[in-house]
Amino acid sequence: MIDLDANATTALHPEVLDAMLPWLKTHHANPSGSYTGAKQARQAIDRAREQVARLLNAKAEEMVFTSGGTESANAALLSMEQVYGERRGITSVIEHSAVLRCAEQMRNPPLRASVMANGVLDLTDFEIQLDQASWVSVMLANNETGVLQPLAEIVRLAHARGIPVHSDAVQAVGKLPIDVRQLGVDFLSISAHKFHGPKGVGALFVREGIEFRPMLWGGGQESGRRSGTENTASIVGMGVAAELAIRALENAEHIPRLAQMRDAFETFLLEKVSGVQRNGDLVSRLPNTSHLSFSKCDASGMLILLDDLGVACSAGSACMTGKQKPSHVQLAMGISAEQAKTSLRFSFSRLNTLQEAQEAAQRVARAVEKLRRVQGSGIGPVSVYQAP
Repeated sequence: MIDLDANATTALHPEVLDAMLPWLKTHHANPSGSYTGAKQARQAIDRAREQVARLLNAKAEEMVFTSGGTESANAALLSMEQVYGERRGITSVIEHSAVLRCAEQMRNPPLRASVMANGVLDLTDFEIQLDQASWVSVMLANNETGVLQPLAEIVRLAHARGIPVHSDAVQAVGKLPIDVRQLGVDFLSISAHKFHGPKGVGALFVREGIEFRPMLWGGGQESGRRSGTENTASIVGMGVAAELAIRALENAEHIPRLAQMRDAFETFLLEKVSGVQRNGDLVSRLPNTSHLSFSKCDASGMLILLDDLGVACSAGSACMTGKQKPSHVQLAMGISAEQAKTSLRFSFSRLNTLQEAQEAAQRVARAVEKLRRVQGSGIGPVSVYQAP
């Protein structure tokens, strides 16, 4: 199986697993205790906090460990609503469901800024809405298309009006350098399993000096910002994954290598297969993400064929798989519902190889040919390739 679904999750790095094992097997102490084992657990968490902070150019005390990107985003939004909620907030129409569904539960559901056809936020629309808002949440990189948002400019416009900004950076971590000082954000959420760490652990950057009200109350862990006994093993794993990501990003070949795999994959399909279209901005995007539409090919049928051919990918966000609706991201970009249902997301990780990218492209081409042949015969693809 060639795994081209890194935006859904990444494989646990062997060094991360090795670092976690002692805390799963023998080092079981509660880090809130006062005895030797507990102090060792506390030191391991403190070390991981420093490692994750370095990944973002943040201070260790600005990092709050959570259960993942969803909790981090929810915590930031709910805090901003409590502290700054005298008016509505603003999100974009292409946010991840962790932001959009949370926003829907608020007393005053936020405004939604539009995007242009290339998937980039319409800054003119955004700036007009800022006059009615008291907080902002805009993602750094879209999880489906990989399109990057002009976050530093978004922050500049918001801060000029005294408005705080959260960004969901889950998809960008490990793929691009992220510097919270340069971006200027007040809150930023990340998740370990997107950069070869364990599932079930993430972090929220909370800028020093910004008011933050916790979502979880209890024993006062994480300096009172996120109560609950810490998941020491996973936090340690996230710290090591952050160190490995830093090492990869410091390698001048890392980002070009991801882009080389993506570009080789796309070039083959665009040259060898008719009716293929790339979606989203072709410059301002993640180096690992390819979002393609295949005319006359239902995405659900393609996924079944590609699984049989040994290629793992997604039809949009992994969190929305099986919901049988056109992607809200593509619809917001002006892509028709019909075309959206023919779109697939392919996303590479640093564990992939150029040879895999080239082989995967050939397998995708075979799947397209087969599916079009069946559809041309008048037989629906799902009825023919429905998984047992």
